[in-house]
Amino acid sequence: MPITTLFLDLGGVLLTNGWDRHARQTAAETFALDRREMDERHHLTFDTYESGKLTLEQYLNRVIFYEPRTFSREDFRDFMFSQSREFPEMIALIRKLKERYGLKIAVVNNEGRELNQHRINAFRLGEFVDFFISSCIVHVRKPDQDIYRIALEIAHVPPEQVAYLDDRLMFVQVAEGLGIRGLHHTGYAATVEKLAGLGLAVSPD
Repeated sequence: MPITTLFLDLGGVLLTNGWDRHARQTAAETFALDRREMDERHHLTFDTYESGKLTLEQYLNRVIFYEPRTFSREDFRDFMFSQSREFPEMIALIRKLKERYGLKIAVVNNEGRELNQHRINAFRLGEFVDFFISSCIVHVRKPDQDIYRIALEIAHVPPEQVAYLDDRLMFVQVAEGLGIRGLHHTGYAATVEKLAGLGLAVSPD
């Protein structure tokens, strides 16, 4: 069956990760934080934030502002948001594929609400993404297979017509368990080749 729909991860595919260990390391250095304590608190509560059960303010209360700081919440939030960068080649590729093949485009990602909304707006993802199935909205996180079931229901397509692009191999394999055609994203050139193998080729610029 031809591919009619692309499911995409956000961090690691279209954008850098929003709040990963590298960003936290930079935060610890910038704000003179105890990295080990910060990481322990982060790992204990971040899944809850990404599942939409905590606000960013509540997350920061638990991880950063559980004791007095010399910097403001606004300064720290701005720093968090500033860590995101786009991958221009990947965004251009998805735009071209959508235009050429009339594809439905859906982002399926794990992300907290405030970070997710900032990244959608800052990089104008709504211009070419039709649906955002984010963990903070549906209250289910990858690798729970239910997030892919929800995405299929929202897109209203059979799994055989969906290609799913993610930089985490395990998440790709979980989606494949539902009959979705998975593509492990390891870089722009390799992904272009894999998509072409599914009949989704784009002409070089």
